[in-house]
Amino acid sequence: MSQVQTLVEPNDQNDILVLDGITKTFGELVAIENATLTIRKGEIHALVGENGAGKSTLMNILYGIHERDGGEMRLRGQDVRFSGPAEAIRAGIGMVHQHFKLSPSFTVAENIILGSEPMKRGGRVDFAKAEAETRELSRRFDLELDPKAIIAKLPVGLRQRVEILKALYRSAEVLILDEPTAVLTPNETRELFSTMRSLAASGCTIIFISHKLREVLAVSDRISVMRRGKIMRTFDNSNVSAQDIANEMVGRSVLLRVDKAAASHVGKPVLEVNNLVAFGDRGERAVDNLSLTVRGGEIVGIAGVQGNGQDELVECIAGLRAPSEGLVSIDGIAASADPRTAREAGLAHIPADRGGLGLSLESPLWENLSIGHLPAVSNGPFLSARRAQERAGALIDDYDVRGGGMFAAAGSLSGGNQQKIQIARELSREARVIVAEQPSQGVDIGAIESIHRVLVAMRNAGKAVLVVSADLDEVMALSDRIVVMYRGRVVADLAASATSYEEIGLYMGGLHEEARPDTDTDTDTDTDTAAEAPKHEMQTAQRNDG
Repeated sequence: MSQVQTLVEPNDQNDILVLDGITKTFGELVAIENATLTIRKGEIHALVGENGAGKSTLMNILYGIHERDGGEMRLRGQDVRFSGPAEAIRAGIGMVHQHFKLSPSFTVAENIILGSEPMKRGGRVDFAKAEAETRELSRRFDLELDPKAIIAKLPVGLRQRVEILKALYRSAEVLILDEPTAVLTPNETRELFSTMRSLAASGCTIIFISHKLREVLAVSDRISVMRRGKIMRTFDNSNVSAQDIANEMVGRSVLLRVDKAAASHVGKPVLEVNNLVAFGDRGERAVDNLSLTVRGGEIVGIAGVQGNGQDELVECIAGLRAPSEGLVSIDGIAASADPRTAREAGLAHIPADRGGLGLSLESPLWENLSIGHLPAVSNGPFLSARRAQERAGALIDDYDVRGGGMFAAAGSLSGGNQQKIQIARELSREARVIVAEQPSQGVDIGAIESIHRVLVAMRNAGKAVLVVSADLDEVMALSDRIVVMYRGRVVADLAASATSYEEIGLYMGGLHEEARPDTDTDTDTDTDTAAEAPKHEMQTAQRNDG
């Protein structure tokens, strides 16, 4: 680990918030252990850590959702304890959750004033005053919004502005943003960062929770790292790299960049999707006459803001959703009739929903690892528990699954180790196509490193790999080609080495009407270029590279 400098001693006159020795337990689980954190007025303070490190629990204590078991909390130098979010809001703390809490049928102004409505005589809501106050507030903080716009008709980036204005309307001085870029395009992310800087310059303090280290370094002033319920270290942004932060998060050195050479043996088309049409659960046209091809020996990544047909596309490929029109084939064989047909044709599917689709959480690991492998673990028509357990033990060792032996329930493992179980089961088959859906979702940095290594190994072995991820960093780092989906259509098919965050962001936001033709995918893939940060973050990206 490279040498880094910790922060100077806190300046008490500038500290707006101090969490001192905070402890929180849930039964026998120690979620927060003696966590101490100092937040300065007017700064953007990032809070990072692996999944389960305690970030959300600590912020929920600050916001009054959970009560602490021990420690002290001081706001503007005064001891405080909140029994609920309403008390935290009255004290000047606001929180924008990852999943927005807006009423889609209400207007912008109605959502902002909800629960704090200006009233006329006679007990009626003064909507004219609400709209005027919303308009003035949005102008003051440079968050232009139409007070009369219906939430359901706004893009995601503007909905997030509404959430921020809701907090500012209630005079929030400390604003907690929980994974705020998870559903934003790169352009919307840049706009959010501009807003955050403006708010901080006006004296608002922002606590920024994120797992995207590139973004953390682009916008934050200081960065605190949590591990296993503890605040391990706080860094000044000017003296730290992404590698330093990642190492502190995991407690060991980790590889941040995907270690892969250019695809050198791209073969014939293996997975082909032709003119596919599929409807979503609400009857909408989720996949709209979509075609794509994945060849052996390449990784194709699908990028797009969540909700643009990616889930329905994967379900059609896996045989989980019947398309209305079109065809999915593997090696020329129709494969989307049902899951059994898809698997027999050579599909390995790693679903995003581990608990609902990928694993039986109550069942032991050896049973989960045997699903779909009955011929290999059976004696004639009967399952051989001995053979299944021997095979499971070998896979647990090969894929470095930690947290329990073959008899442990899948639900007792961490998210990263559950993901490894899915991958071990699916990739130990003789599959021709691997569809990895949100492979790093809910997975810590150490497990991501392992998962990416396995996917690249499958590509190098000549498999056709399709990666569907909401994390654009992951798509750009893993992919040889990037397909962008918008409103159920392919709007771009790009060589990863010849595109940028800005270009993909424009396609993700629907700012291009027609797909750009695929460029030469045999071109060497320069991972450093593909994962390069936007130009306005170039200085940060250079520090990331260490």
